[in-house]
Amino acid sequence: MPTSAPPKNRFERRRAETRQALVRAARQILAETGDTSASIQAIAERADVGFGSFYNHFESKTELFDAAVTDALEEFGQVIDERVESIDDPAELVAAGFRLTARMADSHPELMRILRDRGLSHIHSDRGLAPRALRDLEIGIASGRFTCGNATTALSALGGILLSLVALRLDRPDLDGDEAASDLAEMVLRMLGLAADDAHEVTRRPLPGLAR
Repeated sequence: MPTSAPPKNRFERRRAETRQALVRAARQILAETGDTSASIQAIAERADVGFGSFYNHFESKTELFDAAVTDALEEFGQVIDERVESIDDPAELVAAGFRLTARMADSHPELMRILRDRGLSHIHSDRGLAPRALRDLEIGIASGRFTCGNATTALSALGGILLSLVALRLDRPDLDGDEAASDLAEMVLRMLGLAADDAHEVTRRPLPGLAR
């Protein structure tokens, strides 16, 4: 899961561990059932923390589940970042994001279920893959690689198609996920202004590995 600066002392470490245990429990619930009606007592028991500890970290279940989605989105963004750090071409970065996401349905199913069920309302979030994708779109537009005029609008289209890919991979595990991701990425790149041959070539380049 995403990490931040290490707590400075034992009290802060324990506090951070308790908060992360609650977030992890909420993520598990979202991935398993998507049901946010679980009681605070049930969440605390799953997290193996005291009931009273909950209110030391969150004012409500809504705040906790929002934190759980944010945590999952940030982990998603970090996983993608680790695999594409050697890629400079903004078009290839967009394509790799789609193709790696398709593979994560197998390697990170919890993340993908949360993304499928909660991702739509976070397409323009300042956490996770969204700010990274927006950055790549802006670079692509500034460099002339992409011909679309507005990166934010393009992000809306890209995000919606990516979520459709996640749903497809989870709902139809029998399909060839790599081929579906490459096909959708090719469509997206053509939408962003690449010529057909160029879009096809970019989406079939060797893909950075994704550890299981």
